[in-house]
Amino acid sequence: MHNFFRVRVVGVCLLAIALGFPLTVFGETLVGKVVKVADGDTVTVLDGNQVQHRVRLTGIDAPESRQAFGKRSREALVALVAGRQVEVEWHKRDRYQRLVGKVIVDGTDANLAQLRAGLAWWYRQYAREQTPADRAIYAAAEAKAQVDQRGLWVDRDPVPPWDWRKQ
Repeated sequence: MHNFFRVRVVGVCLLAIALGFPLTVFGETLVGKVVKVADGDTVTVLDGNQVQHRVRLTGIDAPESRQAFGKRSREALVALVAGRQVEVEWHKRDRYQRLVGKVIVDGTDANLAQLRAGLAWWYRQYAREQTPADRAIYAAAEAKAQVDQRGLWVDRDPVPPWDWRKQ
């Protein structure tokens, strides 16, 4: 019976991959307190065992610290999560060994809040790592912020961080 269950799980995973669904539903949840906000898309969370975890907010890319709106983006994230208890729904580690996930504070998706405030871009390059629902919500939030000219969208032609880093 154990082998049957294993085969079913593998089958479901292969089906999800074949259909193009992300496997984020198989991720983990970290619960802890935000003890540092590095910038508009990176925080440090202290868990119950007093272990610090660097977390990169998934689905967004905020302006770099020295870039236009970089300071405002960080300040907005500080106001939302600093010193607060959060849940991080994470699905992988990036090349810097940071957890990559959605930060939830009091039921609010902090990643999405950054987009709605116009203080981050929706990171389309990694959209396949999001659920279809999150992809749609994040895309709509960025578009609405842009139309409303919130945050970095007051600039006529803001430079995305991935282009700014190349310069």
